[in-house]
Amino acid sequence: MDIKYIVAFVTVSFLISPATCADVYKGIERLKCANREGVNVRPHSEFRHHLRELRTKMRIQASVPGSELDAYIVPTFDEHQSEYVAESDQRRRFLSGFSGSNGDVAVTLNSAALWTDERFLSQADSELDCEWKIFRMNSEPSIGKWLTTQLPADAKVGADAQIVPHYMWQDLKYELSRKSIRLIDVNRYILDTIWGDQRPQPHDDVIKVHPVVYSGEKWENKVNKLRVNLTSIRADAMVITSLTEIAYLLNLRGNDIPYIPVFKSYLIVTQKEIFLYINQSRVDMGVTLHLKSEPCHHENCVQIRAYNAIWSDLRTFAQQWQRVLIPTYCVFDMGASEAIYASLPQKNIVERVSPIIYMRAQKNEVERNGMLNAHIRDAAALCDIFSYLEERYGFRETWTELKLSKEIDRTRRSQKYSQDIAFETVVAFGEHGALPYYVPKNKSDSQIYDNSTLLIDSGGQYFDGTTDVTRTLHLGIPTSEQKRAYTLVLSAMIRMSTLVFPENLRVSDVDILPRGILWGDFKDYPHGSGHGVGSFSSVHESPVTIAHTTKHRYTFKEGYFVTNEPGLYRNHDFGVKLKNIVEVVDTGKLHPTGKKFLAFRDVTLVPFEPKLIDRTMLSSQEKRWLNEYNAQIRNLVGAELKRQTKMQAFYWMMNKTKHIIEYLPEKEYRSAQEQDDDNAAISIPNASLTLILLTFFLSFRALL
Repeated sequence: MDIKYIVAFVTVSFLISPATCADVYKGIERLKCANREGVNVRPHSEFRHHLRELRTKMRIQASVPGSELDAYIVPTFDEHQSEYVAESDQRRRFLSGFSGSNGDVAVTLNSAALWTDERFLSQADSELDCEWKIFRMNSEPSIGKWLTTQLPADAKVGADAQIVPHYMWQDLKYELSRKSIRLIDVNRYILDTIWGDQRPQPHDDVIKVHPVVYSGEKWENKVNKLRVNLTSIRADAMVITSLTEIAYLLNLRGNDIPYIPVFKSYLIVTQKEIFLYINQSRVDMGVTLHLKSEPCHHENCVQIRAYNAIWSDLRTFAQQWQRVLIPTYCVFDMGASEAIYASLPQKNIVERVSPIIYMRAQKNEVERNGMLNAHIRDAAALCDIFSYLEERYGFRETWTELKLSKEIDRTRRSQKYSQDIAFETVVAFGEHGALPYYVPKNKSDSQIYDNSTLLIDSGGQYFDGTTDVTRTLHLGIPTSEQKRAYTLVLSAMIRMSTLVFPENLRVSDVDILPRGILWGDFKDYPHGSGHGVGSFSSVHESPVTIAHTTKHRYTFKEGYFVTNEPGLYRNHDFGVKLKNIVEVVDTGKLHPTGKKFLAFRDVTLVPFEPKLIDRTMLSSQEKRWLNEYNAQIRNLVGAELKRQTKMQAFYWMMNKTKHIIEYLPEKEYRSAQEQDDDNAAISIPNASLTLILLTFFLSFRALL
């Protein structure tokens, strides 16, 4: 054979070999793993022991009958594919040390890798040992593709089918099968045996009834609506695994998951029976009476069974059901696990988006009023802490991101009907604000100064609603660049807030409206423009996600609550983000095609920062919207602050919501703006000084 063909053959073989492909996927640059000379280092990690133990288990024949494992996958989920998981289910964190809320890991006998989204890349780099590779989620390579570069043909990959969503399992199975790699269900938790006695105990508190005064509808009515849906698709039953869906359907709440008031359980609804699978010690007499469980001899009562009994029951019911609805993936809901799907004959399964998602998203009249009331109290809490921050900063008190975050949480939890925060509070000063989902930690905590923007993203869980609000503050004199950025984002928010649209408009299409303002300035933001919000439920609620990159064809319905959250981030400098929750309302007008015209109504009522607004950049219509929004704050939040006797916060709020001139020639307007700035420089800065002067005056008059 000619030597040139031999060389060519060897070269091509080298290029396509698994080892070479593995080298292609190096992951993000591990900035925390190189010294000043750029040489990789291997810092000590307490989690290395866990990784070694897992690999030992993978080699033991007993882990999987008949074979050892060449790789093991640990997703972020629990058995219910929850967005957040309880401490007892944080297996990925136990194995790797990565504490972000989103991420999946794959471990082979020689390598380990994490997949997470953009917001957690920096955190993952700082938390993971240098042995780990880090990849961006939803980009190349996928977990399956990476494993095909690491493993030989006929290798075996293990995963627990109870904690892997069905759609994810099928994608993995397909990718691995292209190289004849098998995906195996590991029937017991390998990691749990390593975790041992150190694993936190799951919650066992008694669950609570969510009264109709907050839910607005009896659970029996909700179940009847679900049964109508099942009849329409000729389904005998539905297996419900989503914790938020079960909590909503039965008007029950718990505290098993951080930030989301749910409890671990499964639910089966047929046309004649309802079965709730839960730790029975958590059901007291109040819940028993609420569910009409004793005795239970009709279709509108709930039979309570042991949590793990669902697996034997599914095998029994599979012989009776002809068609059973098993939920599939929908935006924030991952659908049922592979284990649920595998428990039933494939020919009997109807894969559909859960009808409960649409029922839950469209709030009833009581829930709508509750959301508004919750936001008024929530706004009062933020006015209270923001005014306190400005006052104490004026007295040269030192503030850090963590200190302010804890103070915000404390103030919010003190409000009436407050149960908890809705997610980890984001307080990001200066360059940290350029990281859209930065959360302050002990290692990253930064002092707050008056020379840059301060981004605060927070929310609360109340009996009558869930809040999610972002405001950007400035404790000093903002630069023209900071004002321009803030005003662009405000203009983008106003553009979406004032939208009127036909009811058949796709949710994803709305994204270009606020984003277009930033595009016009050749800028963009790396997240969606909004998402659905629950009522005393998850702050991320399907089916709404406002992002033009999605392929969903969902539309808005009257009674949906969604966020409006544009942003602008300058790397290593500062960030600006504003977020309101808006309610979808019916305008009462009809489109020429007969479709309804819908609109958004703001329910978040927290003042914007006037010193960051360049009013010359706003149109007269935008200024009118701002005046009307501020008037609503003065009216509703002002009354609540007076009721709570928070007068310092009241005066702060009044100062932030002053009426601005809507129509004025630009030269005169600039002159007026300069005059406003001069007046602000000599005005009384806060309510405390007002009270001091008033006390002095009254004392002086008493002496006279």
